[in-house]
This record gives sequence, structure tokens and C-alpha cells, in this order.
Amino acid sequence: MGREEQIEEREVLDSIFPEEITDISDTEYRIAVKLNPPGDEDGDEELEPPTLILHVRYPEAYPDEAPILDLSPPANAPLHPRFSVSADKEHLMKGLEDTVQENIGMAMVFTLVTTLTELAEQLMTDRKEAVERVREEALQAAEREENKKFHGTPVTPETFLKWRDDFVREMEEQRQREEEERVAELKKAKIKEAPKLTGRQLWERGLIGKVDDEEDEPPSEQVEKLKVAAA
Repeated sequence: MGREEQIEEREVLDSIFPEEITDISDTEYRIAVKLNPPGDEDGDEELEPPTLILHVRYPEAYPDEAPILDLSPPANAPLHPRFSVSADKEHLMKGLEDTVQENIGMAMVFTLVTTLTELAEQLMTDRKEAVERVREEALQAAEREENKKFHGTPVTPETFLKWRDDFVREMEEQRQREEEERVAELKKAKIKEAPKLTGRQLWERGLIGKVDDEEDEPPSEQVEKLKVAAA
């Protein structure tokens, strides 16, 4: 009875895994299980998906007795950052124990392959999420540090009084500076402004004749006299 069920299961598996299954003997074979890891922004989706090999050997009483199982990586398999058959083998094999016990008396290899795939892909998902959590925590920490630059000192009566005194002092200093600058500008303007002499002042200095006579003369004649006097 056991051998008939083994042959029947093997035929079914050959239709499900036509390229993945390889016979070793009449009661032993291996199945290449290709995983579908979650992609992320680090570019892991561009890596070759990891594959593991499930070795199956039927004991004489299978399926009333558990199959003999083993896991191994393919030859020359590239390393994947989220999965390693050698490192994860113990966890995966332990994860298959409940499935084996639940299916004693029935053909179970397809169920075992499904469970194995789910376990391995969940491992990769958990590791991806762990990396993302670490990255997110690092970003949040950096953001908190950046936000500290924009947080002022908490306002208390003491800090307000200090701010008010500083503000009043700064305003007074600014007023004094502006007043000093205004006075300095006025002084410069007075220095640059040429003095304007009246007719009497010009006569007293001997630059022109009598004021009354000169004031009646046209400006051009007065200018000529000024030139002569200057000469």
C-alpha cells in the first residue's frame, strides 16, 4: 500500500515540478524550490532570487511514516543578503515538523514544499522590515536633531525679562547710532556748503564799491569788477 502511494505522489509531483524535480533513486529525489523575496529600495529585486534544495527520501511505510528530509543550497549559488540556507536550515526544518505531523497518513510533499516556501519568504520579509525599521529610526533621529535647531528656549518670566532688557538696550544703542550718524552727516554738509556773502560783506572786504551803487549795476558788470579787484 505504501509503495503504491509513493509512486502515485511522485507522478503528481512530476506534473507540478517538471523542471525542478530530479530523481536520485526510486524512493529518493530532490526538488529545487525557487523563492520570491520582497523587493525594496536597496535594489535587492535586481538580485537573483535564492533557491534551496529539498531532499526527500521515502521510508518503506511512507506516508504512514514521516519522510526523511534535508535542505541544501544549489551548487555555486550566489549569496543573498536576506537568506542563507546554511544559516536558516535549522529554523526551516523545525518549521516543517508540525506540517509533517499534521499530514501523517497522506501524501505531503507538495504541502511541505508550500510550507517551506512560506517560511523562507517570511524570513526574508522579516529581515527586510527590520532593516527598514532601523533606517526609519535613524531618519527620525536625524530629523529630531535637526528640529532642535528651530526650537527656542522655553518662555519663563525670567527669560522674558531678560529678553525685554536686551531688546530695550539694543533699541537704545541703535537710536544713538542713528543720531550720531545724522549729526555727522549734517557736519559734512555744512563743511561742503560754500559761504554766501551779502553785498555789504563784499564791500566791507574791499571787493566792490559802495553797496548802493553796485546793487544797481547788472550782475555781469559786478562780476567784471570782482575780477578786476581780484587781479
